Order: sequence, then C-alpha cells, then structure tokens
Amino acid sequence: MREPATLTADRRRSVAIPTVPLLFGLLLALVCSVALVWLVAGSSLVAAAFGGASLVVVIIGLIIARWQEEGEVPAVAPPDWAVTVAAIEDPGQAVAIIDRANRLTCANRRFTDWFGEDATPPHLGLSEEATKVLSGMLRLAWREGRGAAPRLANAAGDRFWDVSVERVGRSEEYLVWRFVEVLPKRLGDNLASEISGSFGTVLSRAGVEIALVSADGIVLASTPGLSERALGDRKAPASGQEFVSLLRMDERDRLFFAREGQQGSPQQLVHVPLDEPQPEHAAGHEPSPSLMLLIDSAVGIGGGLELNAQAALPQLDALLSALSLGLAMTDRDGRFIFANKAFMRATGRSGGDLPAYPSDLVIKEDKGPLADAVRRYARGAAASGDLAVRLANEPEEPVSIGLAGLRGIGEAAVLLSLSDSTEEKRLRRQVTQATKMQAVGQLAGGVAHDFNNVLTAIIGYCDLMLLRHTPGDSDYDDIQQIKANSNRAASLTRQLLAFSRQQTLRPEVLQLPDVVSEVSQLLKRLMGDRIVFSVSHDRNLGAVRADPQQLEQVIINLVVNARDAIQSRGEGSGKISLATRRVTAADVQRMGIDMLPRHDFTALVVRDTGGGVPPRHLNKIFEPFFTTKEQGKGTGLGLSTVYGIVKQSNGWIFCENITGPDGEPTGACFTIYLPVYDGPDAVRPPKEREGEEEASAWAGGGRLLLVEDEDMVRAVAERALTRAGYIVTTCSDGEEGLAAVAKGGEFDLVLSDVVMPGLDGPAMARAIRKVRPHLPILFMSGYAEEQLRRDIDIEDMHFIPKPFSVQQISTKVAAVLKAHRTVVTHEGHEA
Repeated sequence: MREPATLTADRRRSVAIPTVPLLFGLLLALVCSVALVWLVAGSSLVAAAFGGASLVVVIIGLIIARWQEEGEVPAVAPPDWAVTVAAIEDPGQAVAIIDRANRLTCANRRFTDWFGEDATPPHLGLSEEATKVLSGMLRLAWREGRGAAPRLANAAGDRFWDVSVERVGRSEEYLVWRFVEVLPKRLGDNLASEISGSFGTVLSRAGVEIALVSADGIVLASTPGLSERALGDRKAPASGQEFVSLLRMDERDRLFFAREGQQGSPQQLVHVPLDEPQPEHAAGHEPSPSLMLLIDSAVGIGGGLELNAQAALPQLDALLSALSLGLAMTDRDGRFIFANKAFMRATGRSGGDLPAYPSDLVIKEDKGPLADAVRRYARGAAASGDLAVRLANEPEEPVSIGLAGLRGIGEAAVLLSLSDSTEEKRLRRQVTQATKMQAVGQLAGGVAHDFNNVLTAIIGYCDLMLLRHTPGDSDYDDIQQIKANSNRAASLTRQLLAFSRQQTLRPEVLQLPDVVSEVSQLLKRLMGDRIVFSVSHDRNLGAVRADPQQLEQVIINLVVNARDAIQSRGEGSGKISLATRRVTAADVQRMGIDMLPRHDFTALVVRDTGGGVPPRHLNKIFEPFFTTKEQGKGTGLGLSTVYGIVKQSNGWIFCENITGPDGEPTGACFTIYLPVYDGPDAVRPPKEREGEEEASAWAGGGRLLLVEDEDMVRAVAERALTRAGYIVTTCSDGEEGLAAVAKGGEFDLVLSDVVMPGLDGPAMARAIRKVRPHLPILFMSGYAEEQLRRDIDIEDMHFIPKPFSVQQISTKVAAVLKAHRTVVTHEGHEA
C-alpha cells in the first residue's frame, strides 16, 4: 500500500493571484479607456473625471484581491488511506485505487494476491485481449466517469474476472478498480433434492443407486434404495456416512454393498466429477462433490467392469428422462449418443430429432468454441467445467452449458448438462409484458383525459363561432375545418382510452356470430377481389357480454391489418379466415395457458397468409403508436385499441405466427377469448340519442351550478348553457361548489367535473346531498362511465363524456332536468 503525497507549499503558492501582471494590465486598460473617452467626448475634463473614477474602482478591487489572497486558506486534511484499505478489504473481490499518474495509491489483499504488489491496470499480466480492454476502460473512466467489462481472462485462459472502474474523489482524481472472479457453476448445486426425492426412487426401482459425495468422501445425499441396501432401512439417512464404508470388494475385484456382501449382486461404480479442479489459491474455492453411480449388474447393462454402451444407453435414457436437469452424452468424436427430454426442451428440439453434434445447437459464432470444448473434455483427463453459449433457438439469451469428461462407460466420453428454463423465460416475458402494458395504459389514459379537456374547449368554441356565421361566410369553412380536425383528434383520444381500458362501454349479452354477420358485408368490400375471405362458426357457442359496436371495431381492425399484411408482400393475393370457436374449461387446461382461468370461453380467431409478425415485434404489437407499416400509413393505435377493448371486456388476446413445412412463418393468427356469460340477461342502457327529441323540447329553464377546474371548459359550458336559457353559476373547484349550495343557493342541477384538485366531484356531490338530498348530479369526464359508476355510488347520477359539443351539453342537461322533474312529480317531492 502506498500513500499519496500531500499538497506542498510550492503548490499552494502556485494558486496565489499574480498581482504584478494584473496591476500592469489594469493600468494599461485604464490609460486606453481615458484616451478613448477624450477622443470621443473632445473634453479633457470629462476624460479626467472618467479616469479618476476608474482609478478608484481599480484600487478598491486590488485591495479586496490582496485581502482575499492574504486570508488564511483552511488546510484540507489528506485522506486517511489506512481507513480506506480497511473499508475495501473484501475476500470476494480485488479492489485497487490509482491516481491520475496511474500510480497505485492503495489496494486490498485480494488484489495483491492475484496481481502482485506493484501491478496497476491495465498491466496486470492478463491476456493480450484483456489488456487492450483494460486500456480502453482506463481512458473511458477518465473521460466519462465509469466503465465495465465481463469475463476478462488471464494469460493462461483458465481464470476470468468481471471488471468495473469508477472515477471518484473530491476533484475526481482517483480511479477505483474492482475485479470479481467468475467461478464455474457446479452441477451438483441442485442435485441433492433430486437424488433423495421421487427421481431417486425411480432410479432405485431400476437398479441404479446414486450418492452425492463430498471431496473428503462423506455422503451428502443418496437415493432411498441406497439407504435400504447399505443400512437396512429405507428411511435411514445415508448422509454423514463415509461412502467407502458402505462398500466392499471381493478377491475378484467385484464391488458389493458391505451389508449384503457376496449374497447381493455386484455393482458397477461410475465416478462423475461435478466441477473442474481449481487452483489452490483461487478465491472462494471449495472442494467439489462428485456423483457416485452404483449400477446393479442384474439390470442388464452388461457384465463385469466393462459396460456395454449399446445396452446401457437406452436404459440411461429411460432413467434420466424424469430428471428436470437437461443431460446429454457424446462419444470421443463429439457425436451425440443420447439426450433426455429436459435437454431437448432446453435446446428447442422437443419436437425434432437430436442433431449429430452439440455445435449444431448453437449460433455460428459459438460453434467453434463448443466443438473445441467437447473435444478437450473427451480426450483429456476426467474433469468438468462450463461454457457460455447462445442457442440457435434463442440467440439473444446466453446460457451456461456444463461439460464433464466420463471414463469407464463405454463409448460415452462427455456429459453435457443444461437447465431447462423455457417455462421460466416464458413466464418472465409475460410478466414483463403485462407490467409494461399496464404502465403504458395508465400513461395513455392520463394523456387522453387531459386532451379531452382541451378538445372540449376547441369544439365548444367552434360551435359558438358557427352560431355567428352562416355557410358562405369567409370564416365558415375554416371553422368547420378546425372542428373536423378536433373531432379527428377526439377519435384518437378515444382509441387511447380504449387501450387504457378507460373508455365508455355499453355491454350487452350477445352471440359473436351475430356481431360478425353485422360487419361481414363491409369486410368483404374491404378485401377486394384478390383476397379470399371466409367465415365459419362452431355450434353451441356460449353468449358473451360485451359492447357490440366495440366488438365490430375489434373485428374490422384485425381484418384490415391482415389485409394490409397480405398486400405489403407485393403479391396482393392471399386468404383471411374469421372463425368463432367454443372453448371449454377442459380445453383451457389442455392448452396450458397459465394466464387463462379455468372457464368456458367463446373464441374469435382471425388468420391470414400475410407472412406473420417478425419475432422481435411479437411483444410490441399491442403497444400504442408502434407500427410496422410505412410512415404515414398507420397511426399505431389499431391493435392497441383492440387490446384495450378486449381487456375491458374481461377477455384475453394472443398473437402467434403460423409456420409452414420449412419452419418459416407464413401468416399470423390472432385469438380472442371472451368468457361465456352465465349471469342474468343484461339490459343495454339506452342510446345517447334516445330521448333527445323529447329533451330538445324542454323549455322549463333552470338554475345550474357548474363546477369545473379547467377555465376553458368552464367558459364554453357556461356560454352554451346560458344561450340555451339556463341561469348558470360557475365555480372553479369543489370547495366553491359546496359553499354555493351551503349558503342557500337554489339550484335545479349540479354539473361537475370528476377529477379536481382539493375536493373532487364525487366528494362534493356527497356533501351536497346531505343538504339537498334530491338534487340531481351530472358528471362530465374523459374517463369511462362504467368505471365511474363502479367507483361512485351516488343515486340519481348522470354522465356526459368529454369532449362534447354545445348541442350535446345543452341536450343532456335538458334530458336530465326533464327526467328529474318527471320523477319528482311522480313521487310527490317538492321540486
């Protein structure tokens, strides 16, 4: 450990203010300034006054500078490196601190043990490639503050480190290097529970016993049959016993269980080391356990000490197929002999044949390293290790494949192991996608809600301006254009609300074939002559509860997307099929889709021959504003709208590619699962236009309390309702609205926003009802009516969605007042 030198007196003098050069420069500037003033003003008196005033300022500045220069500068205590060394002492990683001159300031014991006392990055005796990487990290850290690199090897190539560097210090004058050794994973880490569990029971019944034995010969775990044959009790634990004490050898070098003696059958012993031997000085190294396989000669796997591989391998294949760890075996030439089901699943070959060589399972860049590793373990000493590779079926996710040299088991030379994490990866992707879609949905809903307020004001002011203009006026067409574009923007916000599941739905109990028939003629016209469009339905379909208009939108979006996919291939011809299917709870269980509950469903399936969706886009197609179409040909909201409508209808939607005989995608298949409705028949709420004619004839007037925190929306609504003959009192928040009623204000209707700062609309309405129990409430909001009715439990509550026009707000208020007046008259309450 070395300590850096502290600041010297020379360095402190170097920071003093150079007063003599500064004084000369100031005087020269003063003379020049006086001369310039004299030339411009033409008066020596003015120049003299300017020079005197400037001289006073310069003298004051020099006095202040001198005072600051002569003031005491508090000494900065040098760092206590002994404390630093104690803080960075860590047996699990090497830590070193260097200064700007690349001198070693201090390092922990692990660093000096691994690289020496005088070594500094990048000169640590690593491989040539690793040294180049460290040099680049050194420059990057001084420039950007940090850097990192994985798996840097030493010169021999048998040890690896993950390296990181970070710039630190008050003036960022030091670099902290950290080296963490990459230790190989051990195959025996998770085998103890497998051996002693149900898998061990299967092996025992087949005449194969396994013991997991530590480096000092102590049994760590064993199959139940081994305990029975060696100790006489199946439930007696063999762990803790010396493995050699359980066996004995006769004069012919045959191996028996000590308890059975020669009365039992001879055993064939196979030693499988589970880790590659490590150097004694390796950090955190512990002796590795081994697998001891005792194979009963009576099971028909050959006789004597020489095993017949041709007879053994089918037996081993059957025995190891129940193991969750993927295992495979190769001969000395690197050819596969067999692989269990878990290995086939992990490599994406569960439905195909085993390839000739392990290198056929990985991408092109990893073929050479894997083939070399298999050849090395097949012909070298019995050892084990692991290698990071990328499988051909999932090239973006590296996996670690274990290798172990086998001896004494016939042609088998190398044992390969690979964990089957297919299900784990699938679930992880599903959870990540669901979380991301939920977050994006919340964001989209919030944006759409704010846009609805803005669009309400724009559309309202357009309506008010159109009342003062007639067709033919110079501004009439411009106002109509503004209103048309505002309505288009409102349509986009409705799609965002559909994606975020916050739009207003009007669900009813219906049959999917009825909805399909409503849009089938339109779809056939959209397809053209070169696309074959077919429709089919299952029998005995269950009814579903959904909004028919929204389901029509879902079907149109899916079919139009399929048509565009076919036309984008350049051929222009293809097939699109639309089908409804009956899916029972038993079918769901057989499909194995964890996200679907065990319930009866009615499925809507849309298939096309448009070439499918690129695999890298499958997890993104339902995100808003994501599109694979050319610029200007898609908003990216079609499938996101479909996703939102389906989820708001308590359904599920999945997309998968349809592959051809060559394994290449030929089309896409979208499947929507809607739960079968088993409740009472739902009554569809009346349409918005029902009752509008009667409401438009309402001439009773009324006193309205308008509560809205958005100034633009409040002004538009006030003007619209005032023109309609109502007396309007406006308030900017819930507190003002409640105060207006509490002070004795007489109102026939409260028109309020839902989300407001402070006291929101529902809380204000509940407080008003305590004073005026029968006062009707009309909420206006950009959120879904169904969601609001579920969250707001208030009687005689009405709703109008934003954005609305002047005519819509006037008609809605009239309808509510007329309905309330009818109820009041019928029930005998005072109006």
